[in-house]
Amino acid sequence: MQEATTNDPGMLDSYTDGSTAGLRVACNYALSAEGKRVRPLLLLGSARAVTSQGVSSAALSAVSRAIEIVHIYSLIHDDLPAMDDDDMRRGKPSLHKAFDEATAILVGDGLQARAFELIADAPDISAEQKVRMVKILARAAGIRGMVGGQYTDIQAVDSDLGLEALQRMHMMKTGALIQASLALGGIAANASDEQLEALDKYGQHIGLAFQVVDDILDVESDEATLGKTKGKDAAANKPTYVTLLGLNGAKSEARRLLAMSLIELDSFGESADGLRDLARYLVKRDR
Repeated sequence: MQEATTNDPGMLDSYTDGSTAGLRVACNYALSAEGKRVRPLLLLGSARAVTSQGVSSAALSAVSRAIEIVHIYSLIHDDLPAMDDDDMRRGKPSLHKAFDEATAILVGDGLQARAFELIADAPDISAEQKVRMVKILARAAGIRGMVGGQYTDIQAVDSDLGLEALQRMHMMKTGALIQASLALGGIAANASDEQLEALDKYGQHIGLAFQVVDDILDVESDEATLGKTKGKDAAANKPTYVTLLGLNGAKSEARRLLAMSLIELDSFGESADGLRDLARYLVKRDR
């Protein structure tokens, strides 16, 4: 199933007409940035974990591109001056710096819509599967997911947010789309309810671990490696896992969450080795 991935999440060629050619250029600028492609890999890994018979590569390619496009849209909007106000993303100027704020907003809006179009047009997937996928992705991207998490994050400036509240925020802002990625892969592979529940719990743990490691790297790494501005949360006086637990405490929490995520995969056997390897990478990564 690894073959279903691509180096980009869906470049736009003739998708726009001449009057919106500049918008296409801006879209492709965002889509061409190098990223870890964690969410498509999680989607593909979950599909592999629940089936030994294989799933249509064309179907998985379409849905994995959709999930990555939603992630990219969220980064574009998060970087805006009214939000996190970041000038760098994935090692190059944020979209609103390379173009302008209005273009960045419109690109984000357009990419989000494009993601759902990709799912609707995905081959070799039943209408029932598509409806389930659309509902899950819409919820993960909306007020009960990324949007709500980003709102809470903005409100957390100069606050005394505790550990439990911080975890809830990141389960929405980061974890929701990670869990959706796993669910969509499972649905594409006709996973059972029990399998989907195990994948969801794995996603909860690894989603939190991902953010814990982000907070650690924001202290220990450098901007060249991170590909984005370092220390933004600390400068904005936002609570992080490091400020609440200390550096060693945050590292211990990341290891604990990794162990919990691996336990959730016990019922899958070797078919989930890709997810196990990805979980270990996410905790040990340097960017």
